[in-house]
Amino acid sequence: MSHYKSNLRDIEFNLFELFNVQDYLGTGLYEEMDADTAREVLSEIERIAREDLAASYVDADRNPPVFDPATNTAPVPASFKKSYDAWMESGFWGLGLPEEIGGTTAPPSLVWSTGEMVLGAQAPIWMYCTGPSMGSVVFKNANGVERDVRIAEIMVERMWGATMVLTEPDAGSDVGAGKTFATPNEDGSWNITGVKRFITSAESDLQENIMHLVLARPKGVEGIGGPGTKGLSLFLVPKFHFDHQSGELTGARNGVYVTNVEHKMGIKVSNTCELTFGDSQVGGGEAAQGWLLGEVHDGIRQMFDVIENARMMVGTKAIATLSTGYLNALDYAKERVQGADLTQSGDKAAPRVTITHHPDVRRSLMTQKSFAEAMRSLVIYTSTWQDKIQIAKAAGERDELAEAVNDLLLPIVKGYGSERSWVLLGTESLQTFGGSGFLQEYPIEQYVRDAKIDTLYEGTTAIQGQDFFFRKIVKDQGKALGQIATEIKSFIESEAGNGRLKTERELLATALADAEALVGLMINDLMSAQDDIRNIYKVGLNTSRVLMALGDVVCSWLLLRGAEVALGKLAGDAGADKAYYEGKVAAAQWFAQLNLPRLSAELRIAEGTNLAIMDLDEASF
Repeated sequence: MSHYKSNLRDIEFNLFELFNVQDYLGTGLYEEMDADTAREVLSEIERIAREDLAASYVDADRNPPVFDPATNTAPVPASFKKSYDAWMESGFWGLGLPEEIGGTTAPPSLVWSTGEMVLGAQAPIWMYCTGPSMGSVVFKNANGVERDVRIAEIMVERMWGATMVLTEPDAGSDVGAGKTFATPNEDGSWNITGVKRFITSAESDLQENIMHLVLARPKGVEGIGGPGTKGLSLFLVPKFHFDHQSGELTGARNGVYVTNVEHKMGIKVSNTCELTFGDSQVGGGEAAQGWLLGEVHDGIRQMFDVIENARMMVGTKAIATLSTGYLNALDYAKERVQGADLTQSGDKAAPRVTITHHPDVRRSLMTQKSFAEAMRSLVIYTSTWQDKIQIAKAAGERDELAEAVNDLLLPIVKGYGSERSWVLLGTESLQTFGGSGFLQEYPIEQYVRDAKIDTLYEGTTAIQGQDFFFRKIVKDQGKALGQIATEIKSFIESEAGNGRLKTERELLATALADAEALVGLMINDLMSAQDDIRNIYKVGLNTSRVLMALGDVVCSWLLLRGAEVALGKLAGDAGADKAYYEGKVAAAQWFAQLNLPRLSAELRIAEGTNLAIMDLDEASF
């Protein structure tokens, strides 16, 4: 029986009832992907995820890859390879990739909706098969260089693996402190030397080749390779050398080797590697030869195309895990008989009931449901802005507002989504099972282990908070935030829900005002830092707070929008969906009542921020 429990009904509700993506499916750019086709794609991927991908979830965790230092390899278990092959044979990994390099045009909203199911069933499959999607990044950044366009095509055609190679042991998240160097060769290639760490999917036996996208600092070339991130360039460094026209491997090994695979808390089948370039003592001592992407020294900007996609993936993975965790907990609660109803607790002869009858279990289940459905809406809402970007680009235009709003929402998807999911999986989903949740008999304990990494991947929550405030709000001058706030205020001032949502709209109004006041407070602290630089610490003490606060506001708004749609359906003939729509309304009301009043307290805490903790001697911690 599959561990994975999808929520295809709710995915389709968001796509086709809340955000109405059918309005542009089957037209223009998406002429070949109409609503009926999209539903068929979703249904088939749900089946593959539940039956084929989820099948290896337990075995791959209990029997993870083992690194062999003699061969520098770490083969995956056979069960996982079978699941991976099932996904690759389906061809659905090509959704959303450019048709020019062998992909299938599809809106990001559909791609990330399918991504939820793959990531919820067996996330490392999505991670190992990123070669084609990184091929699209290579294609986008080829700048007309024929060699790089062909490499992008090969990465898709031959379904290679690929990695994003940023982090170094000493530099960590301070990417600009990296010391991996690139020196030019006479034939136009570059030799890469250095060591990188925490590189996902850098070794496996799943593909014939792996293309490493490596940030390195050019050396010995005048005018480039200076300090910081702007001195970094992006290089394409294959595991094996290959013919740049046919894609056939030449049989020669490139001098890039995995020199360690980490022993991890979760997602154990996903190889997290130390990667060593051009070390004469490693492997055969070959040079690690690579090619400058697009022949321009613009590495950090190019790599952000990968990073932003990865952050979307991490948030979606976390949210998908919370959803299946909740649905597993719900099924268990419906079957687990324990104790009498609270109204009959004094009667020792009272019949025993399923734990769904107990108030605190219901509190826990509705909390899980409301967050899982809110954050699903967050992912799909964010991806609809990506749809707009894509549609504008296809028309030869640029939708700057859509780009800014997407940028604003990405740290919420990744930072807020991963934090809320990880905490709820442990404090609510696992807790619903009681002591059984701590056992490997049920998937929850693995969900908790597998989800923790999401708060760390692609920038910790603290980094997301700083990026959110300094780059997505201050640098943007609040334009994107203003757009979202305007939409929320319009909803608040409407008669959404015909009175059924009046209380919740009032709570949302207060919460939005508190969140805006919090942002204003932090901007004032930032401005005061011009006179006293230490006031920047006050901002830093609240960046995670503002990220989580605005996450609550946006998620509550999206749930209430969904509740408005559901109430409209209930006013007619909801038929077999009656209970589903009632659940949508209940979840929206619960989320608003549970979370929004807390923002007033968060504002008060922020207003009381001082520098005492920064003045405290380190020895006092």
